[in-house]
Amino acid sequence: MIGAESMRHLTPAPPTAVDAVDGLAYSLWLPRGEPEGGVVVVHGADSQKESHHDFARLCRDSGLAAVCFDLRGHGASPGPLDARVLADVASIAGVLPPGLPLALRGSSLGGYLAIAAAELAGAAAVVAICPASGDMLARGLRSGRFGFEADVPALEALLSEHDLRDAVARSAIPLMLLHAEGDERVPVAGSIELDRLSAARRKKLIVVPGGHHRSVQHDAELQAEAVRFIRKAFRGQTPSFSS
Repeated sequence: MIGAESMRHLTPAPPTAVDAVDGLAYSLWLPRGEPEGGVVVVHGADSQKESHHDFARLCRDSGLAAVCFDLRGHGASPGPLDARVLADVASIAGVLPPGLPLALRGSSLGGYLAIAAAELAGAAAVVAICPASGDMLARGLRSGRFGFEADVPALEALLSEHDLRDAVARSAIPLMLLHAEGDERVPVAGSIELDRLSAARRKKLIVVPGGHHRSVQHDAELQAEAVRFIRKAFRGQTPSFSS
């Protein structure tokens, strides 16, 4: 039998801070010592920041600062999700300690946003898990498939302006793509194409047999691979977008 004292030891440590800035609710995770870098964690459609606290804890325990936040219209961030979304991804990095190299890590819609916002945020690395394409997201918005409040015309315009294939083809930012072959929502072919088109000298594609849309993002081994990729990118030369 596990006693009360043992149960306390099994309880995960909470975030360093939980707050909001510019209408965006966030949780901040800081390591004990000086962080090696910072990570913005972006959730998917109809999800929320708490769904990725497992990855934030791993970042913290690996010497990285991390911030998870609720996109507008999700969790504790009032909606609607609108054309500010890329700026939101970039600006939420401001709650991290200043002067750190920055990585973006996102899943599905968050994967799209991580790639699309990388230049604006000045990212030194991107980890995208089963990133949805702009066309796929636009179809979902038009069909009403998503449950979050959205400014559909504004988002459709943004999606049409930011094609992920164009973004990766002109970007030297290190890019990791993770995808399950069995993903029933976002076909794995999209990640394979993005990896092929990517101009990054440091890139990595991991395709996992089987699985489903949510399986990769919470896989402990793949989370550790993502942290290793981010830390190696931070230790290398920070790239920039080509003109």
